[in-house]
Amino acid sequence: MALPLRAIAVFHAVARSGSLTKAATELFVTTSAVSQQIQNLEEHLGTTLLTKAGRGVVLTEAGERYFEMISDGIEHISEATQRIRGFRSRSVLVVRSTPSLATKWLRPRLASFLDANPDIELRLNGTNEPTDFSREAVDIEIRHGEGRWPGLFVEGLAEESFLPVCAPTYAAANSMTAGDVRQHRLIYSFKSQVQWPQWFALAGVPPTEESRRVLFDRSHMSVDAAVDGMGLALESTLMMWRELCSGALICPVKSPPPIKLTTQWIVCPFDHLHKNKVKIFLDWLHAEQLVWKTQIAALGIDGTV
Repeated sequence: MALPLRAIAVFHAVARSGSLTKAATELFVTTSAVSQQIQNLEEHLGTTLLTKAGRGVVLTEAGERYFEMISDGIEHISEATQRIRGFRSRSVLVVRSTPSLATKWLRPRLASFLDANPDIELRLNGTNEPTDFSREAVDIEIRHGEGRWPGLFVEGLAEESFLPVCAPTYAAANSMTAGDVRQHRLIYSFKSQVQWPQWFALAGVPPTEESRRVLFDRSHMSVDAAVDGMGLALESTLMMWRELCSGALICPVKSPPPIKLTTQWIVCPFDHLHKNKVKIFLDWLHAEQLVWKTQIAALGIDGTV
C-alpha cells in the first residue's frame, strides 16, 4: 500500500500547531480537508492520532509517538525541498513577542535589522501566550514575566524604569507632588508588574479611595491613552521610549520614587543559540539595548537606566 504522504504532512502540521484551523491556514486548505486527511491517515495506521479537547485537539499517546518519529524526517524533506527550489537563500526567522513590546519597542526598530540582513525574512508574532518550543516553529521569544523558565536560555532584555506620565497638554513636567497624583484620573495597565498602589506606597502617600480610573489589559493601550490626555499612566520606559523622546509624554511628578525592574526576557531553547539567524538577531538586540539605554539616559528623567 502506498504511503499517504499528503496525510502525513497534514498530520505533522496539525501536531506542530495544535490546531486544525491553524494547520488549514498554513496549508491553504479548508479545515474539513485537514480533518479528512487525518481520518485517512488514522485508517491507514489503524489507530487514533488526535482527540478533541475543548475547541482544539490534542495528540493521543499513539499520536505523540508517531509525531516524534516523523518530525525529523519531515523537517529534512522540507529543508531539502526549499534548497532545491532555491528558497534557502532567504532564511526565515520567527520571533514571538508580547503585543505591547512588539508594538512599542520592537517593531519601530526592525528596519535597521532588515536593512542589515536582507537574506533574512522576519516573521513577528505578537501574543502573550508562552511558546511551546517543542511543538511550535518559533526561533526566539521575548516573554513577559519574572524570568524563571527552567530548561531554556533566558536573558533580560533591559532594566526598565516605571514612571508616572501624561501628555504635556495635560500637565507640565515637575508640576506635581506625589500627593497631587491622587487628584487625577489614573490609567492602569493591569497586566503590568508595577501598579499604582505600589507606587503610592513607595512615594509615602497614604492610600485613598480612587474615584477616577480607567483600566486596560495592554501597556500600549495605556501609553496611547496617556498621549491622548486621558490622565496619568504608570508605565515602563521600555514601552514609551518613543513618546518620551518625542515629547508626547512627560513626567509631571517632581522626584518620583525610583522603580526599576526587568519584565521582558529573551527566551529560547539552548540549541537555538547555534542557529546563525538567531545569533544575528541576538547581536542586533544587544546593540539596540545600548541605543535604548543611551536614549533614555539622555532624557534625564530618572537618572541612569
